[in-house]
Amino acid sequence: MIVGEALPRGRRVLCSLVFLSATAVQAQTVSAPAQTALTSTTAAASAPVASSQPIIATVEPSLQGDPERGKTLYANCTSCHSIDDNDIGPKHRGVVGRKAGSAPDYAYSAALKASGIVWDQHTLDRWLTNPSALVPGTKMFFLVPDPQTRADIIAYLTELK
Repeated sequence: MIVGEALPRGRRVLCSLVFLSATAVQAQTVSAPAQTALTSTTAAASAPVASSQPIIATVEPSLQGDPERGKTLYANCTSCHSIDDNDIGPKHRGVVGRKAGSAPDYAYSAALKASGIVWDQHTLDRWLTNPSALVPGTKMFFLVPDPQTRADIIAYLTELK
């Protein structure tokens, strides 16, 4: 499966399960100016990480998120997420300012519910950098390693009130 491939809603679960079992993830260019690099933590898990080294993600002051580009990049998230409906992942409308693990009618991991995180630009940036490093035991498995891509997606999510 290619990241961001448009699929009928009924095929999401099957494709997501195939996606989860893959050992490598292909990246798809959304468009020339909106190229993205989203990866699965299963691919990243093969690289050794010292547990004493925290994953640090900072939103660089010079990075301004582009919500229009973020909307295009968000297509990569729709294999699991929706703006207004819970799916494999929780809905995203209103995520900025919301306590992690609190959207109604979604079965969050116990780890995320207990995290105490409130989603803002900084926490979303850390989350998208490496969800499992921020909240060990979470169900989210995608990494967004590029700081500008994260900033753009976060700018888009901020507009979804």
